[in-house]
Amino acid sequence: MLDADIRLRLDRLNLDAVLSVQAGEVVALLGPNGAGKSTVLRALSGLLRLDGGKVELDGTVLEEPAKHIRVAPEKRPVGLMFQEYLLFPHLSAVENVAFGLRARGVDRRAARERAAAALERLGVAKVSEARPGNMSGGQQQRVAMARAMVTEPKLLLLDEPLAALDVSTKTDVRRQLRATLRESQAANVMVTHDLLDAVALADRMFVIEDGGIAQSGTPAEVTARPKSRYVADLVGVNLLRGTARGTALELDGGGRLVTGQEMSGQVLALIAPHDVSVSRDRPDGESSPNVWPGQIGAVDLMGDRVRVRVDGTPTITAEVTPAAVDALNLDAGGQLWASAPPTSIHSYPP
Repeated sequence: MLDADIRLRLDRLNLDAVLSVQAGEVVALLGPNGAGKSTVLRALSGLLRLDGGKVELDGTVLEEPAKHIRVAPEKRPVGLMFQEYLLFPHLSAVENVAFGLRARGVDRRAARERAAAALERLGVAKVSEARPGNMSGGQQQRVAMARAMVTEPKLLLLDEPLAALDVSTKTDVRRQLRATLRESQAANVMVTHDLLDAVALADRMFVIEDGGIAQSGTPAEVTARPKSRYVADLVGVNLLRGTARGTALELDGGGRLVTGQEMSGQVLALIAPHDVSVSRDRPDGESSPNVWPGQIGAVDLMGDRVRVRVDGTPTITAEVTPAAVDALNLDAGGQLWASAPPTSIHSYPP
């Protein structure tokens, strides 16, 4: 089990993050660029020194500046997979995987046998004697994964493990990675920018913004109730903040809306884009209490649907069919009216 209270300052980043991970659990760290996700991994591995706090793994303190305790990175029972993979170019796949075992005193034959078995489990035994330059990106990814896991670390750290893969390869590798992590007895921490990776692989998500934990919970909990614009954009929903008085909500950025719930005080209001209707003419106010005028800011094709951003007070995104784009001539820009029924708006505390 990992218990970490990470406090450090790095350039402009002031990181203050607390997280715990059970053995066998997979935790995903998400957040915008520069938020501190990869810094967390490097702090846990010992590659960065803490300024304060503590890192404890299975009851053993790995680092605690206040007590002058610090276990060197090479002495920690940690496996780290870098985003760039960092395979040794002059070594074969099996030699790359065996490297960590050899560094820990395992004899050459036993290390190669364990490395070969790890490559077999990840489906890349056929490249065991190949060097990285002769492997595909997906094969390099699995070799790097095998190298990180073969030493049976108590803490496994994965930095954007699927980021460098193309779409066709990514689906297959994600499936294999999920199966491998489900067999792991380590505490597993993964950095990702991809919500699908987090939902498919993680038991819990931690959202890091500006060096702190902005939100945490299961993937279902976080996606159902985003608490920041970053998470809302990641999920693909509209998120508005304001002050509620009964069913009326005065928005912080100006404007108002009516919800189907009675609340009071500061609240967040979530509106799914597919619940937002758009029209060139103003809808009937009695049947649509939530009506907002604005200008067409963007029209983006998303698979078989089209997202339309209406810039106004508030700015809101709707999801329509390609046929609606043609019927309303949305590509021409201009003014548009957006509306949403009160029952489609979900409010909750920030």
